[in-house]
Amino acid sequence: MKILAIETSCDETSVAIIEGSTNSLNSGVRVLSNVIFSQIPYHRLYGGVVPEVASRNHLLKINSVLKEAILRAGFNSQNIKDFLNSIDAIAVTVGPGLVGSLLVGVGFAKALAYATGKPLIPVNHIEGHIYANFISEFEDKKFKIPSFPFLGLIISGGHTILILVEDHFRYQILGQTLDDAVGEAFDKVGKMLGLSYPAGPEIEKLAFEGNPAAFAFPRPLIKENNFNFSFSGLKTAVLYTLKNQKSDLEKRQVICDLAASFQQAVIDVLVSKTQKAAQKYKIFNIVVSGGVAANKTLRKAFASAFSKQKAELFFPENILCTDNAAMIGAAAFYSHSFGEKKIPFSEIEASPNLYLK
Repeated sequence: MKILAIETSCDETSVAIIEGSTNSLNSGVRVLSNVIFSQIPYHRLYGGVVPEVASRNHLLKINSVLKEAILRAGFNSQNIKDFLNSIDAIAVTVGPGLVGSLLVGVGFAKALAYATGKPLIPVNHIEGHIYANFISEFEDKKFKIPSFPFLGLIISGGHTILILVEDHFRYQILGQTLDDAVGEAFDKVGKMLGLSYPAGPEIEKLAFEGNPAAFAFPRPLIKENNFNFSFSGLKTAVLYTLKNQKSDLEKRQVICDLAASFQQAVIDVLVSKTQKAAQKYKIFNIVVSGGVAANKTLRKAFASAFSKQKAELFFPENILCTDNAAMIGAAAFYSHSFGEKKIPFSEIEASPNLYLK
């Protein structure tokens, strides 16, 4: 089965072409192309994503991104009609996300589906992050998809959610952030430190040179008997610490120590909450995805924390951690394969506040 997938939930315009075999579901899906146009240079000027700028750039770029995806998949990009006739379905992110950005992707996908008569598969963006771990071609070792049940931790600029995944498209949300998403907290702290957007990778680089124990930042909710997260208080603690460190802020080592201490506080919370869930539900298959999952220190911390339990840890390749259409195509493939309820074409619409059910 070959699927054309479209992702425009925030500030990446992405089109991918994936294929998978319904006779070999454990083999995952293969990516024929996965083109991502990043708008970071545009939003960096403002220190964060500007919704109006994001939606306008989606409009400007989506046609060229589609053509590039077709070309990279080995097809003639000048004959889009013949290519569309060769696919089996079209998939698109319908939410959650920025409403203007979603409208561009959904409208574009609906137009393609209407013109070609191909089925249109709506995809929840969060499900896309989960199914990024079902993409096979980037693995150097023998590929293996996560076995059910597993714990899914989605950590990105817009989401921090811990989920018990019982089977394909059967979920139980265990906890989520009560305020800032973890990636959002990284960006806001980075702004305090004078770093450019997006700040996550910049904080990670500085943290390599810093002392994670230099500042005693709080670990919000780490001792609470639940699986929720909160990063607003940690962000405020960094702000007050910065005010007290004004005279030393020009010293690189102080900035590195602040970055390392903040990053370690976040990682400790994420690891601790996931460990508690694993112990409670006796599940040691852990899937971590989303943009923050690319953080090397976080990956090492999870590996260390779960080494005694011989847990199976799954992280997508870095290119699949951030928003991309390949993961949307993977989710659509499994949705189709497992007979998820078909949604009438007329009812498929942008849903910025969509969550897992």
